Amino acid sequence: MDEIYAVLEKLKASKPLVHHITNWVTIYDCANVTRVLGALPVMAHAEEEVEEMASSSQALVLNIGTLTPDLVDSMISAAKKANAKGAPVIVDAVGVGSTSLRTDKTKEILAKVHVDILKGNLGEMGTLAGVKARMRGVESGGAEADAKAVASAVAAKYKTVAVVTGKESVASDGKSTYVVSNGHAMMGSVVGTGCMLASVIAAFAAVENDHAKAAAYAMVCFGIAGQLAAADSKGPGSFKENFYDEIYSLDGKKIAKLKKIKKVKV
Repeated sequence: MDEIYAVLEKLKASKPLVHHITNWVTIYDCANVTRVLGALPVMAHAEEEVEEMASSSQALVLNIGTLTPDLVDSMISAAKKANAKGAPVIVDAVGVGSTSLRTDKTKEILAKVHVDILKGNLGEMGTLAGVKARMRGVESGGAEADAKAVASAVAAKYKTVAVVTGKESVASDGKSTYVVSNGHAMMGSVVGTGCMLASVIAAFAAVENDHAKAAAYAMVCFGIAGQLAAADSKGPGSFKENFYDEIYSLDGKKIAKLKKIKKVKV
């Protein structure tokens, strides 16, 4: 059996509960992709309940896309509980580098809790790596280093698995680095795919302890679904509907045939 598919099958069998404190723009998309993948989503933001919810979850997603200071307090409380339990914490650094609030609050989260996987585009992650980077809202304008170098730098700096998304996406824990080339340009034409990817990565990390491998395998499956959905879509509207169907119906044959993943040295 293909190793990536074996992890996906384990995910479907165990149905991990993935706790989200996430972006209000894409919250429905994140819940939906988690469910069609085979995991269970829960969206709990109030500080009065996040610790209790985190204690019963197998992974935690923190997405700063529509952050407020109070929401960050909830994120930190939930992440401390997840750390204590040993559940992976995934941070999606949406828009870091666009405003000082986003950048500073993400760094506060990283300073106060252990983040197992830190995800962003090249501009966001370049900002966190400390290299010159450019952001326009939540869209990357690039950075003065390539994705592999940025991922390696972020992994070393924050003792985490760094995921840098793009045409070629990278996952690195500083020792093992994977490059994934699956995906389709149509994925960038709809709002929400980046946030949805964080949910998929979290579900994989809930059942695969090698988090660099979990992130890379999640990106392979996510990208393959995007390729297959785009092939049968007239435009962004039909693409999104088809994308859910392709995530739901991924099998070992499709993954083995279409996967584009390589382990590289940085």
